[in-house]
Amino acid sequence: MTQDTHQKSLPVGKLPLEHLRSLLTRLPGRDPRLVIGPQIGEDAAVIDMGDRYLVVSTDPITFATDHIGQYAVHVNANDVAALGARPLWFFVVLLLPEGGTTPELVETIMADVQRTCDEVGITLGGGHTEITQGLDRPILVGQMLGEVAPTRLVRKNRIAIGDHILLTRGVAIEGTAILAREKSERLRERLDAHLLARAERFLADPGISVVSAALAAAGAGEVVHAMHDPTEGGLVTGLFELVAPSGLGLRVVREQISVFPETDAICAALALDPLKLIASGALLIAVAPAGTDSVLKAVHAAGVPVSIIGEVRPSGEGITIVASGSAEPLSPPDRDEIARAFESD
Repeated sequence: MTQDTHQKSLPVGKLPLEHLRSLLTRLPGRDPRLVIGPQIGEDAAVIDMGDRYLVVSTDPITFATDHIGQYAVHVNANDVAALGARPLWFFVVLLLPEGGTTPELVETIMADVQRTCDEVGITLGGGHTEITQGLDRPILVGQMLGEVAPTRLVRKNRIAIGDHILLTRGVAIEGTAILAREKSERLRERLDAHLLARAERFLADPGISVVSAALAAAGAGEVVHAMHDPTEGGLVTGLFELVAPSGLGLRVVREQISVFPETDAICAALALDPLKLIASGALLIAVAPAGTDSVLKAVHAAGVPVSIIGEVRPSGEGITIVASGSAEPLSPPDRDEIARAFESD
């Protein structure tokens, strides 16, 4: 009698939350200078360098094919800035497809990386380039390093019951830009050309960087208890990751969550949920109630729209969303909506 050893393949996207949690619990003891190491809800590591903390993030660009250099710089800089640190040095691994790589393609991608670094005030420190087998498009993996004074680090374990949850700009900027560019032929049949043209420009306007908003909020002082930029899995996953280190609950109000009209239209056309669509360009901020006004003013002064969407609740209440006065529990998505959109082709 033979045993069936076939296992179901995991879907495209992040590892399931419980699987990732299991992997992280098996890691060995760590260097005591590692202030923040691998854990659910944290997108960057923090290393104690004495008079300052070194903050390190790494993220790949896998869904987009256009302007991947710009995406890579911004999403990695966002993770560093969400801890209150200033991103300073960028390293890049560029994997290129066999048979489809030209010198012009490489130069275009690297020019995109350098231009974006210049815009954010980041130095390109090095990396690796390679033409490799098994790829149908370029894959770019970035690593960002930044610094912050130990007293200015924004840690999620400081989040407290009653904190207000703020959201900058709205959702879902990155997902909207990717879908408008990568699914343009399919969307042209259903949507207005002017709306699609605006959506295609989302990478630059309103843009996916949260660095200015994060540093402005952090500058308001210790009233900022946590920050997190929702990326893969959208706002819903971002909410879970925001409170994961503390184990607390959340209550958010659907009507207070800003969703761009272009996002709504594209998601409706593709039968996607905008709250579960990759959302770089937005920032979640947990603020002590007494400091909410000062943080709102600081972020507005940086030229970034921001609003209150909910509050931190006891862990026993879980994570809920109120829509039309009725509260329902939220569940993290198994995968980002953008993965569904690409898989459906």
